[in-house]
Amino acid sequence: MVLEVALIDVLPGHEDDFAAAYAEAHAIIIATEGCRSVRMTRGIESPSRFVLLVEWDSVQAHEENFRGTEAFDRWRALIGPHFAGPPRVEHFVDVPA
Repeated sequence: MVLEVALIDVLPGHEDDFAAAYAEAHAIIIATEGCRSVRMTRGIESPSRFVLLVEWDSVQAHEENFRGTEAFDRWRALIGPHFAGPPRVEHFVDVPA
């Protein structure tokens, strides 16, 4: 399992519209093969900053089953107009305890 972490800065004044667009876009990403869970969080100190957390079976599941498909285009069309800039996206794996 890998965790995709996307730091998303939203245009000031677009926060509620972004959250509404995400509510609609959530169904697109969660239906993707290899997607285990999706969660969006919002900053308290920085309310225009959101963090998207997506658990994938693998980086390949993210890139091939979602990023390279029409589903990603629909997802981005919903939420992208609210971006203040390109999201910073990275993948992480758990560190054993």
